Amino acid sequence: MTIARVERIALREVWRHEAYDFTHWLQDNIEVLNEALGLSLSSPEREQAAGSFSADLVAEDESGSLVVIENQLERSDHDHLGKLITYSVAMDARTAIWIVADPRPEHIGAVNWLNESSSADFYLVKVEAIRIGESLPAPLLTLITGPSAEGREVGQTKKHMAERDAIRREFWTTLLHRARSRTKLHANISPGRENWISTTAGRSGCSFNYVIRQHDGQVELYIDRGRDADEENTRIFDLLVEHKGEIEAQMGESLEWQRLDGRRACRIRKVVAKGGYRDRDRWPEIQVAMIDSMIKLARALKPHFSRLDV
Repeated sequence: MTIARVERIALREVWRHEAYDFTHWLQDNIEVLNEALGLSLSSPEREQAAGSFSADLVAEDESGSLVVIENQLERSDHDHLGKLITYSVAMDARTAIWIVADPRPEHIGAVNWLNESSSADFYLVKVEAIRIGESLPAPLLTLITGPSAEGREVGQTKKHMAERDAIRREFWTTLLHRARSRTKLHANISPGRENWISTTAGRSGCSFNYVIRQHDGQVELYIDRGRDADEENTRIFDLLVEHKGEIEAQMGESLEWQRLDGRRACRIRKVVAKGGYRDRDRWPEIQVAMIDSMIKLARALKPHFSRLDV
């Protein structure tokens, strides 16, 4: 049995003009796009106005919502991506489809980002023309990327992370402002989005850190002299442990002594259980308690740093 091979044809041999040929053909053969994307689009109309611009095609989905279709028989570019977004916003479309000959990686990433970040559905479709043997040319539409439940979940996760980062930055901003009238320990530190802020404890590899979580916080001495420095870290920690009684007496309360064997660093900490960054109504109380604990921790530990032969 003889089996013919699929031959790809230059798009311009099949549709010489993007607007007059390809867009007309797609309007008359919208079912080809439906089959490729698993959609049920109908009533496609050409050159629908979107402000001072015109969308290539505007169709309807099963619910009657508008669907914008932008065609590009060339390599994808920023201009057409901008048009797709502009048309979608202007027409309040729920779905946007971009059909291109050659999708660039950066535009694939952009469409993925749009699906994660917006309420509309965006599809990027590659168009090719093929024939088998001496057959007539046929369209080949391939979905490159489109909306998915996983993408929506990623988008929601990113949104929650951005909100969390903004809250933590605000928490550190107000804590540092409040701390300036009490201690110079973190005076030159800028607020960040992480769950900790740090300043040197006056010894190499040792830092005084504030840490905030959703519903509690902590102050700590963090001992980390870098990778492959486990022995140095534990030596510093063990030397301080020798004076645990004096340090906790000066502190006025017990501390958690975490040698963290097998880990990169060691830690001496005090958990402040007044609340965390999610407890906004208690921020003043939480921050005052954290600042008090930090001042006491630094005062209790610093006299012993001079004894460290490291």
